[in-house]
Amino acid sequence: MRPIRLPEPAIKLSETPEIFESGFYGVIKRAIIIGNGFAGAENQCIGLVRAIGLSGRHSIYRVTRPRGGINEWLHWLPISLHKKVDYFITQVFGYSQFQLVAPETSGLSQVLEADARQIAKMAYQTFEREGPLLVVASGRDTISAASSIKRLAPENVFVVQIQHPRTHLNRFDMVITPCHDYYPLTPHAQEQIPWFLRRWITPREPPDQHVVLTVGALHQADSAALRNAASVWHDELAVLPKPLFVVNVGGPTSNCTYGVDLAKQLTAMLQGVIWSCGSIRVSFSRRTPEKVAKIIVNKFSNNPKVFIWNGEDPNPHMGHLAWADAFLITADSVSMLSEACSTGKPVYVIGAERCTWKFAYFQKSLQERGVVRPFTGKEDISENWSYPPLNDLAEAANWVKKALAERGWRLCS
Repeated sequence: MRPIRLPEPAIKLSETPEIFESGFYGVIKRAIIIGNGFAGAENQCIGLVRAIGLSGRHSIYRVTRPRGGINEWLHWLPISLHKKVDYFITQVFGYSQFQLVAPETSGLSQVLEADARQIAKMAYQTFEREGPLLVVASGRDTISAASSIKRLAPENVFVVQIQHPRTHLNRFDMVITPCHDYYPLTPHAQEQIPWFLRRWITPREPPDQHVVLTVGALHQADSAALRNAASVWHDELAVLPKPLFVVNVGGPTSNCTYGVDLAKQLTAMLQGVIWSCGSIRVSFSRRTPEKVAKIIVNKFSNNPKVFIWNGEDPNPHMGHLAWADAFLITADSVSMLSEACSTGKPVYVIGAERCTWKFAYFQKSLQERGVVRPFTGKEDISENWSYPPLNDLAEAANWVKKALAERGWRLCS
């Protein structure tokens, strides 16, 4: 199988058709983000919108699933069907029967529910006054809403879907997705799939011209954000003894399973490098199992070199990205690895051997690029090493700009 390569753009960014060079209707001044309520997905959208120059000119909508009780077992359903099932259950049995979570009546989020018909109508009605609308969505649950907006207002919107929608890529103007989403097409993956299942494994076709491939996930940790974070966290982090070693612990996933065994491995290895660290900062994600966190906290809570974030605001994550001298990250988190690998600083990974399927392919690609190294517990953290940082965010933003130019549209300067 030939390696997957991105097609060359048909025209250069500067080659905007003359009719649109000063035309008002071809200027994009606004964007709508459609999220799914998960930070990992929504941060990708926000990062892209900011990278293309529309920071502060976007609105956020969400596609939300029913939650609580039996709903936790229904996430495999398409979101529209899931909502119908939830409506039927609540009408017939009420909320208490299945321990469902009733809708909130106070303290509602300021983020509106994504209504594809209303968004498309708004794009159409305001086109002459406000120009085209950029729509950026991410996550499986947003696919239906984003594609519906494109179908209802094709001449008034440019729709970008982040993460592979699996089918019907032609329903979007652009799809931005990591290379490892195409792992099922590789010879190694094909060998793992029984022949009678291959037709059901997606994607089934190589990427076409409107698919942009990245190494990792998009994020908000661009140079401007890191400079701002360095300033905000200066008083707390600049004074720490160097080198500052930041440890980010995620949580097990279906394709990267672990438990207390990894926590014990991490603590043992971390003890082996403490001598070479000036200070260590440990952060847990919302996915970190309590039993995993407890092992790490119990081991290092009394060590003067180690600070463990308690989960309360403000979140030091961006400050850590800005001020760390090196990182240790659990292999389950594509987002945290993508952010750290965009800094050019040393990144160590623990648990990569536990990853399977396309996530093992992702880990392999990072190691082959030299942007990460497996953590052994024998490192000298004061020894620096470097690599060409991942630049997925800027490259994806450039592809969006080029695609807009091909359409005769440009971004508001």
